[in-house]
Amino acid sequence: MIGLAGARVVVVWVPDFPVLACGAADDAPVAVVYRDAVVACSASARAAGVRRRMRVRTALARCHGLRVVERDLAAEVRRFEPVIRRVEEEVLPRLEVIRPGLIAAPARGASRYWGGEQQLRVRLVDAVTGLGLPAQVGIAGSTFVAALAARRETGMIVPAGEDAAWLSPYPVGVLGVPRLTELLPQLGIRTIGAFARLPAGRVAERLGVDGLAAHRIARGEVTRPVTVQVPGEDYAVGREFEPAEARVDPLVFVAVELADELHVRLGGAGVVCARVEAVVETTDGRSMTRLFRHEGRLSSRAVAERLRGVLSAWSEAGVLDVPGGEPGVRRLVLRPEGLAPDAGRQQAFAGERDTPVEVERAAARVQAMLGHRAVTRITETGGRGPSDRIRLVPVGDVDEGPSRMDGPWLGSLPAPHPAAVYPVRRAARLTGPDGSLVGVSGRMELSAEPTSLGIDGRRGVEVTGWAGPWPLLEQWWDREGVRRIARMQVTTDDGHAWLLLVDHSRWWVEAHYG
Repeated sequence: MIGLAGARVVVVWVPDFPVLACGAADDAPVAVVYRDAVVACSASARAAGVRRRMRVRTALARCHGLRVVERDLAAEVRRFEPVIRRVEEEVLPRLEVIRPGLIAAPARGASRYWGGEQQLRVRLVDAVTGLGLPAQVGIAGSTFVAALAARRETGMIVPAGEDAAWLSPYPVGVLGVPRLTELLPQLGIRTIGAFARLPAGRVAERLGVDGLAAHRIARGEVTRPVTVQVPGEDYAVGREFEPAEARVDPLVFVAVELADELHVRLGGAGVVCARVEAVVETTDGRSMTRLFRHEGRLSSRAVAERLRGVLSAWSEAGVLDVPGGEPGVRRLVLRPEGLAPDAGRQQAFAGERDTPVEVERAAARVQAMLGHRAVTRITETGGRGPSDRIRLVPVGDVDEGPSRMDGPWLGSLPAPHPAAVYPVRRAARLTGPDGSLVGVSGRMELSAEPTSLGIDGRRGVEVTGWAGPWPLLEQWWDREGVRRIARMQVTTDDGHAWLLLVDHSRWWVEAHYG
């Protein structure tokens, strides 16, 4: 969806906030990591060659004495809460927290109030630096461009209507789509401007949904405008506390129940929300709010955990205290914002469009005991091989992988489909009458008639029949992932049938027919 013409967005960025949140010294080389990858690093670590998304082992090799800290998102939320309060109280009454260290808000009304975008930018910088933190502010026609502008030196303002021209010289890598970062330079397209000039139809045809979304950004279009319209009151859920509740854990427990109820209401209406607003009313009549990005991605527990971080920060800062009275929360409300039709992102186990709430709760309990990937669901993807057609996604997660493409997938295997597809290919040895390995030429000709098949180093069994080989060039657009292979179907005298794959002159068993 393209935003309203003339919309303006302001983004406030605190550089290296995950590093600051962990209490690292300014001159110490520090890397904050998550899942064995660097998510943020200090200036001295960058000077030594450490970069975001770099593997920890590589970062340690580049920077002697690097201190590695595991990311603590809850601590970042608590540390960032005073920044949000200061900005709300002094400059912007309503804003959206993209993540700790990065906030966005519509700029038009605020800039008019403060006398212009430059004045708004100055006030935002002053508000954050007054807390002893660095701050850079960018203003543009979309959140993406404004965030990029905030990272330019001390931040900057992109003139209205010039987002596409301003983005034009940037390398395609800033779009944040790894597949495009690899593919486009191979096609001679190295800048966002060159990418934006491609016809949208051809981009959709060759690069799919992700490529088309990146193309819209490159053209300066607003794909998800920041808005603060009146929340969806009809779907809001709340709970009164009598007596008032001052402890965080009981409030979080109630927040999980409210989030469950909210999701049920939205699901019954066939909609999802872009944001969730949490409203906390204290015993002295004050009302405090916090807005979280949702976009159909947050589970009930994820909503509650974000609220836990905010409530903990408010409690530690004394925000919930009541002078001369009993502290506590009298009412808690969750309101959805930015309602849109539900496209059915979460798929169930047995063909239903949506997963029943009871199943989600049971899956969450199992995941809590056995790990996040203990319960998964199947999503269909495009592909030619049997292992390429599905992807296992943990229940509760949004599938971030490539979207399904219905084909046609020329060269895909026809039915009957294998009974078992191995997650890890099994080593095989296909030999001819003289015991030498069977080879496949560039013309798809076998070097000898297959007579014996051995699997996992075991003694070979006699081959009674075969079909193929069939050539296949996969992922030609990906320099790292491209592979030229051939497949064969083989039957053996012990009653089994196998799907074989030859890759770089080595044979593998990919699947078993029974």
